[in-house]
Amino acid sequence: MDNELYEQLRKFRGSRTLIVGIGNILKADDGAGPLVCEQLGRAKVCADLIDAGTVPENYIQPIIKKAPQNLLVIDAIDFGAPPGTIKIFEPQQLNSHTISTHTLSPRLFVDMVCQNIKRAPALRESLDVYFVGLQPAQIQLGRSVSPQVSQAIKKLSRALMEIFPPKQ
Repeated sequence: MDNELYEQLRKFRGSRTLIVGIGNILKADDGAGPLVCEQLGRAKVCADLIDAGTVPENYIQPIIKKAPQNLLVIDAIDFGAPPGTIKIFEPQQLNSHTISTHTLSPRLFVDMVCQNIKRAPALRESLDVYFVGLQPAQIQLGRSVSPQVSQAIKKLSRALMEIFPPKQ
């Protein structure tokens, strides 16, 4: 396991965390978010999971109802790094023009979640939001996940399984 990635994610251990995977599994590396959620679901991790596909905005209310302390949004995003690179962003590090394959930019989605949470009486605690970006190599329709992103999906899934061990 990548020690640096594990160290960045370790702070979430023991917290009420919701992991949201975003992406289109029919478009090669763009399916990274849902593929991570699928692996975590099979492992029965102790974090809540939502596979939001290509319409994360449709899951704002379910996110609020789960009342997490932490929200990890996982998506393939072009941040100019070598394919398969994993990077954790805080919302203010994402600009509204960050390249994503979805209608809604990652930053706008996070902003919408945060605005709705401020109005949600069920969430008295503050919510910490983090965006986990996986640098894609290819996002063409009908292509397979690239070897680099496939390895990144496995690496991220292993780290999250360690942080959120299977439910007892």
